[in-house]
Amino acid sequence: MLTWPAPQIPRLPGQGGPVTVRDTSTGERVVAAPGPTATLYVCGITPYDATHLGHAATYVAFDVLGRAWRDAGQEVRYASNVTDVDDPLLERASATNVDWRELAAEQTALYAEDMTALGVVPPDAWTGVVESIPDVVDAVSALLASGAAYTVPSPDAVDDGPGDVYADLSADGAFGAVARLGLDDMLALSAERGGDPERPGKRSALDPLLWRRERAGEPAWDGGTLGTGRPGWHIECAVIARDALGLPFDVEGGGSDLRFPHHEMSTSHARLLDEGLGARVHVHAGMVGLDGEKMSKSRGNLVLVSALRAAGVDPMAIRLAILSHRYSDDWDWTEQGLSESAERLERWRRALSGNGGPDATATIAGVRAAVADDLDTPRALDVVDAWVETALQGDAEPVEGAPGLVARTVDALLGVRL
Repeated sequence: MLTWPAPQIPRLPGQGGPVTVRDTSTGERVVAAPGPTATLYVCGITPYDATHLGHAATYVAFDVLGRAWRDAGQEVRYASNVTDVDDPLLERASATNVDWRELAAEQTALYAEDMTALGVVPPDAWTGVVESIPDVVDAVSALLASGAAYTVPSPDAVDDGPGDVYADLSADGAFGAVARLGLDDMLALSAERGGDPERPGKRSALDPLLWRRERAGEPAWDGGTLGTGRPGWHIECAVIARDALGLPFDVEGGGSDLRFPHHEMSTSHARLLDEGLGARVHVHAGMVGLDGEKMSKSRGNLVLVSALRAAGVDPMAIRLAILSHRYSDDWDWTEQGLSESAERLERWRRALSGNGGPDATATIAGVRAAVADDLDTPRALDVVDAWVETALQGDAEPVEGAPGLVARTVDALLGVRL
C-alpha cells in the first residue's frame, strides 16, 4: 500500500453542515454523503509527467471535499489508485529508454512529494494497479462466467491461448447513465481516450477491454484461465474502489475528461459485478489550460508542481491559486494568477501575525458555508479576505485569539498552512 505523510488538521469549534455537490451524471445538487461515513474514490495518476497543475487542481478539490466532510463530523474513507502499468506509461518508458517500473516508481514518488507539499490528505487506501492484478483477474473471470464478458481472438498474442476479454455492455441496462451522451459522441470519445471502437470481433464498438493478452515486449501477469496478460483501464478502478470501499460508495471523482469513457465504463463494471451497485454520485473537476489551450501531456504545455517548487514558489501560493477557481470550471493557469495568490498569501500571513484581530465568528461560519456549498472555494477566500482587510486596517475592536482561530479555519477547511 502506497502513502505519503498526512498533514495535521486542526479541530474547530462547532461543526459544519451537510456538504452538497453537483452530481454531473444528473446535473442536480445533492448531499454528497448522507450517512455518518463518507466514502470517496478519486481516479489516480498514470505516473509519468507528474504532477502537472491539472492533476493538482483535481486532488486539491477532492481534498477540500474530505475536509468539509470531516468538519461536518463524518468519518471519511478515501481510496485512489496509481495506474502503474498502462500503454502511455510503457510508450514513455520505451521512448526514453527507461525501465517502465523505474519510471512509474520515480514519478509516483514525485507525485507523493508534490501532494505532501500542497497539504493534500493522503488516501486511506492508495493502490497500484500492479498490486491489484490478482483481484482484477478474479473479477474478469466472474464477468466471463456470468455472460457479461466475452473473448475476441488476439492473433498477435504470444501464444494461442484465450483471446482478449471485453465487457458486453448490452448486459448493463443502465449503461450511459453517467455521461448521458449520444452514440456518436461516445464513439468519438472512445476512440480519442483509449478505446478501440473499430476493433474487429467485438459485439459492440463501445465494448471496453477487460484483459489484454500478452504481446511481445509487453509486461504480463498470470491470469489463470484468462491467459497471461494485463488489465484494461476501466476494470482496474472498478475493482480497486470496490475492494477498498465496498459498494455502493458515495462519490467517484476525477477530471471532467474521465466522465466518458472511464467513469461510465468503471461504473458499468461495478454494476455487473455487484448487482446494480456503483458510485452514488459522480463529481468532476474542470480542465486546467495554459494560454487558452488545455494543459496536457500530448500538447507538451504542462506546468509541473515540482518545477514551481524548485523555482522557489511557496506551495501554499500554488494551492491558493487553485482554490481561487471553482473546481468544476475550466480555467487557465497564468503567471498573473500565481502572483496574485502569492500576494494574497503574504497579506493573510501579515494580518495573522498578531495576537488580536476582529472577531472571527462570522469568518468561520462563512468559510464553512462556502465549502459545504459545492466546494465554493472562491467565496471562502473572499470571506477570509474580508477579515484580513479589517484586521490590517485596525479599525475593529481586537479580539484576543482571533488570528489563531482564522488560521486554524483556513488550515482545516482550505488546507492552506499559514
